[in-house]
Order: sequence, then structure tokens, then C-alpha cells
Amino acid sequence: MFIVGELINGMYKQVAKAIADKDKVFIQDLAKKQVEAGSFALDLNCGPQSKDPLNDMIWLVETIQEVTDKILCIDSTKYEVIKKAVEIAKNKTMINSANAEDEKLENLVPLAQKHNSALIALAMDKKGIPQNKEQRLELAAKIIGFTQESGFDMQNLFLDPVLMPINVAQAQLVEILDTIRDFKILTEPSPKTIVGLSNISQGAKARSIINRTFAVMGLSYGLDSAILDPLDKKLIDAIKAAELVLNKNIYCDSFLGA
Repeated sequence: MFIVGELINGMYKQVAKAIADKDKVFIQDLAKKQVEAGSFALDLNCGPQSKDPLNDMIWLVETIQEVTDKILCIDSTKYEVIKKAVEIAKNKTMINSANAEDEKLENLVPLAQKHNSALIALAMDKKGIPQNKEQRLELAAKIIGFTQESGFDMQNLFLDPVLMPINVAQAQLVEILDTIRDFKILTEPSPKTIVGLSNISQGAKARSIINRTFAVMGLSYGLDSAILDPLDKKLIDAIKAAELVLNKNIYCDSFLGA
């Protein structure tokens, strides 16, 4: 699984404080810990408390790429923030995130193409989060159609079915798994699939076991990637074991360390 570390996010109080104080040591240490734990990319989100998201994001990008060459996943709702971040990034980037809204696609697909950036696209639009698989597939088809017409490399497209919390949308989760599988057959070559894994346990108790159970099930339905907490060792171990069972990696007795 392509793991995107989720922890550099201003929604966490300590991270928000570090961004406000421009605490390089804290942010760089958190970046290195996530990389050491197996992250292939790092999600960067200034969070809702940021008073200057543009300059805060510039600082995050410059600070983190001093200590790692991993992919930077630029997570913002503001186009100007995303645009500036991918322009100044020395590392490869991902844009998080587009959706099926015309304005989002018209702005972010060309930007991703220009900078050879991967693009995460949510299967939702101005009407909000879809309530069933059919709506998700319809929105995904619109996203794929736009990207294909634009000549966008399908291997750089990550479709997100929008994972819902189990304590408010339990009945949707089986359909979301089916959606992940069906995203893969919408076009050839297939787009990649991704979820914001922690969303499923938002507001619930025993969050780790809920997260790792869905991750393992998602892998069996063709899930390629997840934005998650790479410091949750039980979660990472479960993903590694699932990949063995699915014959994605070669077994050895020390597979967890390898």
C-alpha cells in the first residue's frame, strides 16, 4: 500500500502550535518519524487555525524538504495555496484534493499536469457526499472523463470514494468497499484508489482496530493507498500481513521488519 502520513496537520493542537511558532525541530522530527515508519508521502495541512495559510504552507514545504525527499501531499481547500506550494516544491507533489466540481477540475487538473503532480480527486461535488455507490461511480466517471480529455496521466490520478465515520454512516461502508473495487474497472488503465483512513473511526472508541480492519478489507477490494497514521504500528503490521496474504509481497519470517 502507498502510505501517506497524515500527522502534519494543523487540526492537531501540537502541530498547529508548531506551525504558528515556526518550530522547525518539531515539524522536521514528525516528518522523519513518519518516513521511518514507512510513509512514501507526507500530507501537509495548515489546519483551520492558520491565520496565513499561504505563507504557513510555504514554510511547511521548505521546512520538510530540508530533511526528506519524499512526496509532499499538498492538502488545502485554497487554490492559491496549492499553486504556490507545488511551484516551490523541490520534491514530487500530490494535490489533495480535487472533486467533481467543474471549477475544481478546471483549476487543479492543468496545475497537476504542469508540475507532473499526482492528483487526489474526491467522488463528491457541490451537493455534498454521495449516499450510495451509484452516485459515487457517476461522479468518478465525470472526473475520469475530464482528466482523459485533458490528457492527464491516469497513473497520477487517485480516486477517493469519501470514507464516512462508522458511528454515523455504518450502512455505507460496505458500498464504499464495493465502490473501491468498481473504480478500478471504469477505465483502462485504471486510476489508483485512496482513502482518508482515519475518517472511518472519527468520533468512535477503539479507533485503531476500526482503522486497521478497514485497511485490510480495503486492500482485498483493490485499495492502493491511504492517508493514515504511520506511527500506529498495529495498523502498519496489519497492512503488511494483508499484503502477504494477497500475494503482493514475498513471505519471509522477518516480513514485518523487512
